[in-house]
Amino acid sequence: MVNNASSFYPTPVDLATEAQWDELLGSNLKAPFFLAQQARYLLQCSKGCIINLVDIHAERPLKKHPIYSVAKAGNRMLVQALARELAPDIRVNGIAPGVILWSETEAHPATRHSILKRIPLGCHGNTQDIIQAVLFLHCDAKYITGQIINVDGGRTIQQ
Repeated sequence: MVNNASSFYPTPVDLATEAQWDELLGSNLKAPFFLAQQARYLLQCSKGCIINLVDIHAERPLKKHPIYSVAKAGNRMLVQALARELAPDIRVNGIAPGVILWSETEAHPATRHSILKRIPLGCHGNTQDIIQAVLFLHCDAKYITGQIINVDGGRTIQQ
């Protein structure tokens, strides 16, 4: 089971609403938790696993996106908590993408250039990079649980 539902939009502290809080935490925490609860038996029977799409901003908050960053940090902890709760029958891991698709706030070429300068591999990733990480965690990572793989071109090792 891959949990990939989340909105992404700015929520500056002075403008954020309770509805935005509920939406972002609902899709990143509530939904994956209760989906795991409901799918538990089927995942046990099929030797399945759970993979959450976290975000590199779960550890390094994105300016003007505090609610999104908090929701993804919670999602990161959910991976670890579910890994403990559901072991040994179900493995739970996460993938934290870096720049895969450009957001509207990153549309300007100068903004993109400044972001790419902070990525050691010097380029953005693509959806195939995420697919490969999902396949690895599902098919080849039989002794891995509770872990988050950063698929970010090395961005998280930069200052």
